[in-house]
Amino acid sequence: MKASALLFALPLMTEAANYTAQRVNVDGIEVIRLADAAHKAQVSIAPSLGNNAYEFLVNGKDIMYFPVKNLAEFKQKPTFSGNPLLAPWANRLDHDGFYANGKHYTLNPSLNNYRHDPTKQPIHGLLSYASEWKVTNVSATSKSAEVTSRLEFWRYPDYMAQFPFAHTLDMTYRLQDGVLEVETMIENHSTEAMPVSIGFHPYFRLHDSPRNAWRVTLPAKESFVLSSSLVANGEKKPMSYKNPQELEGISLDDVLGGLIPNQNGPSQNRRTEFAVQGAKERIAVIYGPKYPVAVVYSPKDRDFICFEPMSGPTNAFNLKQAGKYNDLQTISPGGQWRESFWIHPSGF
Repeated sequence: MKASALLFALPLMTEAANYTAQRVNVDGIEVIRLADAAHKAQVSIAPSLGNNAYEFLVNGKDIMYFPVKNLAEFKQKPTFSGNPLLAPWANRLDHDGFYANGKHYTLNPSLNNYRHDPTKQPIHGLLSYASEWKVTNVSATSKSAEVTSRLEFWRYPDYMAQFPFAHTLDMTYRLQDGVLEVETMIENHSTEAMPVSIGFHPYFRLHDSPRNAWRVTLPAKESFVLSSSLVANGEKKPMSYKNPQELEGISLDDVLGGLIPNQNGPSQNRRTEFAVQGAKERIAVIYGPKYPVAVVYSPKDRDFICFEPMSGPTNAFNLKQAGKYNDLQTISPGGQWRESFWIHPSGF
């Protein structure tokens, strides 16, 4: 979002010394703005546009890739950028349907609430541009600034027709010490276990060097073998990239497993850290343990990179049914699933 975007302060603003959390109006759209003055960091979230954190300024530089001129244009013609949520399935399904608890559920394309990839496979779920998020908390303390929004999936018949598991999602964006935490909580209201195959597709960019000079750290032991239509088939092979890997001349579009936790700190707090490094600028994406799979995506002719936290591989629902993936996460009736990932910029 350009600095010249039209802003009008709305009534609510909370402030605690270094941190502020404010509701503003940008191009007629409500935006929540979190700020950390000490680290010169500011994050903007548009709840009604998929609850997308579309801007993360550090020293005035936007580390998110958001290639539209304003939010009004994005609302009229949404495109994948910023930090879209992929739910209730992440990436691709191998057909217009999925298995859960041994039963098959068929998707209804006539409802026009999901899209297909070029090979006619359902992709990225239902909620990437969802307008139904409701802000439940905007606050700032001496330790952080945060906003929580809720989507009551169970209230919407067209969503339930595609994924008939009644549930509520709460997403919290929390800015602390210059690091943005993205926490997701899912509560299952159904009488059956709810399968979990969600993810995020954040887009990042550096400013101090061209894309072909970037170096990436990919802490993974394995790659999932993909079909010609980019669907995992359950097989794995050793991860072939170097660490660090220069991006010059290569495209990334890989599903990685066997993630390797950072060896620093107490073992119970070790998390996997993917990173892109420029001349001085660096962006790290740190995965909580319930994100055991990473998609890395960076076409060689585009100036962005995506480190995508995933709760499972592509087509996880159907791989589970076929006996090719035994680690599908589920939420028991009345239970909750909760996990975070963190975005840590430095050198900006």
